[in-house]
Amino acid sequence: MTSLPPLTSQDGTTIPAIGFGTYSLRGAGGAETVVRAIEAGYRLIDSAFSYENEGAVGAAVRQSSVPRDEVLVTSKLPGRYHAYDDAVRAVEESLFRTGLDQLDLYLVHWPNPRSGRYVEAYEALVACRERGLVRHVGVSNFLPDHLDTVIAATGVTPVVNQVELHPYFPQANQRHADAERGVVTQAWSPLARAGELLTDPVVLAVAAAHGVSPVQAVLRWHVQLGVVPIPKASSPERQRENLDVFSFELSTHEMNALTGLARVDGRTNGQDPAAYEEL
Repeated sequence: MTSLPPLTSQDGTTIPAIGFGTYSLRGAGGAETVVRAIEAGYRLIDSAFSYENEGAVGAAVRQSSVPRDEVLVTSKLPGRYHAYDDAVRAVEESLFRTGLDQLDLYLVHWPNPRSGRYVEAYEALVACRERGLVRHVGVSNFLPDHLDTVIAATGVTPVVNQVELHPYFPQANQRHADAERGVVTQAWSPLARAGELLTDPVVLAVAAAHGVSPVQAVLRWHVQLGVVPIPKASSPERQRENLDVFSFELSTHEMNALTGLARVDGRTNGQDPAAYEEL
């Protein structure tokens, strides 16, 4: 197997099989790193309002030699801006920060249950889509009930749901719920605590069987599950390695072995802290 087609959501939106995470990539150095990623072949660049790097991401997209319409740029609405007017202003501010005319994906970063206004926030994103500020809308860290609530309120199904997902926390129920609704599942923290997961004997055995790195074995597991992993990498070598997962295929036994690493609570306890920022 040399390649896999992009994933397709219920509205026909195609999503690259692997994205590039940008959390902590800021300033000129961050922009240079994102440019390298785009030049290496990444076509889905993930950012967020609260990452404070939309400017660096936008600069990288503009500086890259890759045509703008070939790169999908994602940002996310922070929990503190769920009031309708605040959400609209946040999207407008994201555009000013990136220097782009339109963002490709804009997600509600998390449902923020303390305020209970995630439906209002999603409605604002749908309105921004109608204005042409964003091409597609989605969510992050949403449970099935949250998905059903925003779909019922707006008639618009999120294109993606970005959640924590890795072999220690495979999220079978959430993946099934997303798929039932035609929502593409994306994985933040796809390598969990990398130092622990990547030295796990099962991961090492699967990687050795294919002559690949533990990172590649885990990312391939995501791809075969139909999940879009969003790994972060600064070095050109690691960026290329993370993309090079389409020349081998894990067996059913290997897939089950990696999924079998699931723990009762395998979450990494907030590796995406910006998702939970309410202030």
